[in-house]
Amino acid sequence: CKSSHRHARERVHQLQLQITTLRSRCDGLRAGLEKTELAIGRMKGQMAALEEQQQALDTPGEDLQEELERLLDVQARQEQALETARRKMEAVQHALRELEAKRHENEQVIQTLRNQLEERRLNVQALTLRRNQLREQLNESGFDLQAVLDTLTEDDRPDNMEEELAQIATRIQRLGSINLAAIEEFEQQQERKKYLDEQAADLEEALATLEEAIRKIDRETRARFKETFDTVNEGLQRLFPKVFGGGSAYLELTGDDLLETGVAIMARPPGKKNSTIHLLSGGEKALTAIALVFAIFQLNPAPFCMLDEVDAPLDDANVGRYAAMVKEMSGQVQFIYITHNKLAMEAADQLMGVTMHEPGVSRLVAVDVDEAVALAAL
Repeated sequence: CKSSHRHARERVHQLQLQITTLRSRCDGLRAGLEKTELAIGRMKGQMAALEEQQQALDTPGEDLQEELERLLDVQARQEQALETARRKMEAVQHALRELEAKRHENEQVIQTLRNQLEERRLNVQALTLRRNQLREQLNESGFDLQAVLDTLTEDDRPDNMEEELAQIATRIQRLGSINLAAIEEFEQQQERKKYLDEQAADLEEALATLEEAIRKIDRETRARFKETFDTVNEGLQRLFPKVFGGGSAYLELTGDDLLETGVAIMARPPGKKNSTIHLLSGGEKALTAIALVFAIFQLNPAPFCMLDEVDAPLDDANVGRYAAMVKEMSGQVQFIYITHNKLAMEAADQLMGVTMHEPGVSRLVAVDVDEAVALAAL
């Protein structure tokens, strides 16, 4: 590029010298042409004067004729020289125009080369600046240039690396604006994640412990439920004949899962078929319920048991058996029952009655049955 630029510059210099020489010759020819034109003008003036003189004379002399011929011959030579000078001048002007065109063409080539040279110089400056920036970035990132160059292979071509860099730049652009506090936030979130992971581990451990406790409770619940069910069932089977004076009853599970199953009461009063409690009469339901409650109380006696007119649907025979059962179990449980039946009252140790002598005024009357019997014996 530099050699061609120098060659073009030398060529332009030569053309400029030729143009200067031709311009000097052109100026000389132009001056000679002007002198010739002046001489022709003078000769034309002389010829006009001679013609006037010739017209003034009737018979021109031989001298004037010779002078006229001489002047005409000089005029012809001058006109021929003028024409030759004009042709030379036109040739010089044509050559000058061609040289001007070549000079203009060479100047355009030179300007193009200058532009290319300036563009390359700017590219070199940009590459130098980019190289310095990349070196600074490498130093700031803690990388050594030679170490990075050593990692490159023959397959690592600049166009491939630029394409990969463009893809990375596109992904970075999609990420949006840079959060300068991201590192600090990341550290905070990492600490929080660590804390939450520890909490999650503790929760998982606690959950495992709870699940094991639940499984243990389920096992114990199943065992206790089965044990309680069997005990209450045995008590019901024992007490039911006492309450009814015969017959049989038992408890039956409605499902296989002890924690989800229901309990059905199957009863067969004397002289009847075995059926569920729903098919029994009101009195039979009451006696069956009493037998079940007493069986439960035998398993886990409470301080007291309150019964509210459970003997209402019973006849006297069944009330007698009910009273006898209450009497039998009163050694373990204190019974408090509400009744209007005389047989049930006779089985009680203490009677509490409510009377109303006056409208709206209730009065409580307490009677100790043993003391009342003793007083009656007197």
